[in-house]
Amino acid sequence: MSVIAAYVYGEGRRVRGIDLQDPDSLHMEPGQFAWIGLFEPTESELDVLKQRFNLHPLAVEDALKSDQLPKVDVYGDQLFVVARTAHLEGETIGYGETDIFVGPSHIITVRHGSARAHIELREHLEAAPAQLRHGADYILHAVLDFIVDGYFPIVDAIEEKVLEMERYALDAFLSRAEVLRIFALRRELMRFKRVLGPMEEVASRLEHHEMPCIDLDVRPYFRDVYDHVRRVASLVEALREVLSSVFEASSLMEQQRQGAITRRLAAWAAILAVPTAIAGIYGMNFEVMPELKWRYGYLMVVLAIVAICLVLYARFKRSKWL
Repeated sequence: MSVIAAYVYGEGRRVRGIDLQDPDSLHMEPGQFAWIGLFEPTESELDVLKQRFNLHPLAVEDALKSDQLPKVDVYGDQLFVVARTAHLEGETIGYGETDIFVGPSHIITVRHGSARAHIELREHLEAAPAQLRHGADYILHAVLDFIVDGYFPIVDAIEEKVLEMERYALDAFLSRAEVLRIFALRRELMRFKRVLGPMEEVASRLEHHEMPCIDLDVRPYFRDVYDHVRRVASLVEALREVLSSVFEASSLMEQQRQGAITRRLAAWAAILAVPTAIAGIYGMNFEVMPELKWRYGYLMVVLAIVAICLVLYARFKRSKWL
């Protein structure tokens, strides 16, 4: 069986290990509870837990899947909670799932696709008996808080990438590949936001609604989880706005550059139009034309062209078109 850890706890301390193949090891004294952690179990392995802890068939069926949104289901005197884990793969956010069964004397966590094991969390709680003494409901809070805290490194890493893109966009123009990168990051953040919304609802329900296995003195702890999810959601929304601003700023700078080039071309075209127009007039094949017999006619025309072009150049230069 893909059991990572299975222990019985009482009075805030680990009492003994559990052998799920031995029904006698599941016997617990009043006030004790079992905490079992599994990683990607098979259907037959979950069926063993279903028989041992009287888990609801629909909850077990959901725990075999790994593509659900966060939710809280109530089955009699038991809770079934689905939470989504997340990790960063390059510039893509990968997702896993943690399913949590909570009963009067047990909490079972089933992880799918999550690289962050709960070993560190278990050790932290075992080092604080006063917290662990609260029971399975406090462990539920700790697991959810552990999952949500894993969102922050993702946001921090994406923030560094976004700030780097922002600095680059102010110094140079974005290429097609960089524009596609911006939209890819925005898509990842939008998908992340669709996970955060249900996670907020899960934490809110556990805090404000009366649930089996959740004591009144533990319910306020879920407020901390809710606040963390809200904070991550606000950071994600801020990053989306920054990415939009980077794209808009790059587009405005590109338009400004094109406008400057257009003005420069128009200025040179106006300057070159002067000799073109004068040369066009004198290039007409008429025998009787004024100034054709002037001795200094050619020199005067050239000087006039140069003078007009210099005046136009000075005007355009003063207007910053050149």
